[in-house]
Amino acid sequence: MSLSGRLVVLSGVSGAGKTLALQTLEDIGYFCIDNLPPSMLELLRERVQSGQRVAVVIDTRAGEPLERAETTLLEMRRDGLSAEVLFLDCADEVLIRRFKETRRPHPLAGIEPSLPKAIRKERELLAPLKAIADQTFDTTLFRPQDLREAIRGLYGDAKVQSPLRVRVVSFGFKYGVPADADLVFDVRFLRNPHYVPHLKPKPGTNDAVRDYVLSDPETQEFLEMVRNFLAYLLPRYEREGKAYLTVGLGCTGGRHRSVVLGEELGAWFAAQGYRASVEHRDLARGEA
Repeated sequence: MSLSGRLVVLSGVSGAGKTLALQTLEDIGYFCIDNLPPSMLELLRERVQSGQRVAVVIDTRAGEPLERAETTLLEMRRDGLSAEVLFLDCADEVLIRRFKETRRPHPLAGIEPSLPKAIRKERELLAPLKAIADQTFDTTLFRPQDLREAIRGLYGDAKVQSPLRVRVVSFGFKYGVPADADLVFDVRFLRNPHYVPHLKPKPGTNDAVRDYVLSDPETQEFLEMVRNFLAYLLPRYEREGKAYLTVGLGCTGGRHRSVVLGEELGAWFAAQGYRASVEHRDLARGEA
């Protein structure tokens, strides 16, 4: 039986960022459940024992005593399972402002119509989980990206691929720029296999065409500059929570230069730990 799984229980006051924290854990590969009743926590034992990474939110919404979750978690720890609690807190005045801005009712509004009193009551009910918390984040001054970075830093795994999914699309400018491209690179300045008789009928996936394009020093210089640019840009996209990125590479007809460079960039993205796909939109449209 493997004990390499991990259970992360998110708890804390309403409005402190639990939803964003859970979404971030899901992005980095955790199986996630929101608003799990404490009485059902024991049912996750088998998943954790099998090596799965699981994250759940347990708070006052379930209407069950949180001491049940405390007892189950302590039992799991005694049995050698990785069962952790992350408690999110926040200053009362910030919580009040957030509830007023979103116009969402507090979970305890039916018990305590006064928002300050509901927040105070919630803290009392959450005390058992806060007492056994492994980590406590005060999100009073956190921006969304601050919380995402903190969660990834605490629970991420260097062996797990980045949550950012990258799609590389080669295309021909004569057929138009892909409408969904986030970044577009024009490679029409590179020497063109179209003007080499024995290469003209061959696609960019052909080894001879690939060697011709990549043997150009300007191609290597361009690739180095693009990789450096992307190496700077991608972590900042991740920090902002971007989930999808489409990179377009365009030449005249989309059959030679853009195809070769699309394959090169796709392999580079994969080597950096990104889930990357490569699409050659105009490869079958004819000679360029």
